[in-house]
Amino acid sequence: MKILVTGGTGYIGSHTVIELLNLGFEVDIVDNLFNSKITVLDKIESITGKRPGFFELDLLNKSGLEKIFEASKYDLVVHFAGLKAVGESVEKPLTYYENNVTGTIYLLDCMKKYCVEKIVFSSSATVYGEQDASRLTEEMQTGIGITNPYGRTKFMIEEILKDVANSDANFSAIILRYFNPIGNHPSGLIGEDPNGIPNNLMPIIMRVAQGKSPELKVYGDDYPTPDGSGVRDYIHVVDLAKGHVAAINKMKPGVEIYNLGTGRGTSVFEMIKAFEKASGEKLPFVITERRAGDLAEIFADTTKAERELGWKAKLTVGDAMKDTIRFLYGK
Repeated sequence: MKILVTGGTGYIGSHTVIELLNLGFEVDIVDNLFNSKITVLDKIESITGKRPGFFELDLLNKSGLEKIFEASKYDLVVHFAGLKAVGESVEKPLTYYENNVTGTIYLLDCMKKYCVEKIVFSSSATVYGEQDASRLTEEMQTGIGITNPYGRTKFMIEEILKDVANSDANFSAIILRYFNPIGNHPSGLIGEDPNGIPNNLMPIIMRVAQGKSPELKVYGDDYPTPDGSGVRDYIHVVDLAKGHVAAINKMKPGVEIYNLGTGRGTSVFEMIKAFEKASGEKLPFVITERRAGDLAEIFADTTKAERELGWKAKLTVGDAMKDTIRFLYGK
């Protein structure tokens, strides 16, 4: 099977490419390198002994994208490519709608033109918006109370995929709603290494540990949680990557949606303690005010993925911290 992976040099994309290559799939990557580095290809080859095909291209370059599809017969697309900084999306909404939504439309146009009928889409738990529940299930209503353009682009793309499936009985889409990916490849070669200023907790912890930022901001310590800090579902990126393989093996016409998380929550203070235990160093932090819209606790109900995909997260937050230390310091 030959697979085209958009955004395949990025954090989650590169880990998924490694899993695919190790299982014998033929993989091409298309990526504009906006938030990743070309050196990732060398590292993928070092880990797997195989080098994926690579095209440096933005999905908004539709003519260039068509040439890629014209040159190779793909069986399936795994779609990661997209802008993902929540704060930036508030500042630059049109950029996010153009890049994420229009880019996906161009991709789907090319798939239709060249008879590629299967796609796995990288979505997000942000599509659930503000729910009156901590445990989120795939059956919950989405699109209500989404607080930023990034989340709305994910919701819009999900709806587009449903509409395409309704129009074409042969079209297959699996939507994977991620919770909070953390960790790095156990080799220490591949990890979360964003260009620019990170927005998520784990890369911010990494920056503080490296001395690139003075301290970690903990947004609130008075939530109704065991230690007062916010609780989220943190999933090791290797488990997440393996979830994509499980999805590929279960493709069938229509649209299916799965949460990919651990099914349990970890607080910010627990994350700090886990990093300190793995590194042997204290992590400086300061408690500040809650952020507007932040909920006390959110985690995935993963029952559907376990039942239908035969997939379950196996790695722990502690494992993720150990792999992060190896990626940061080579130890």
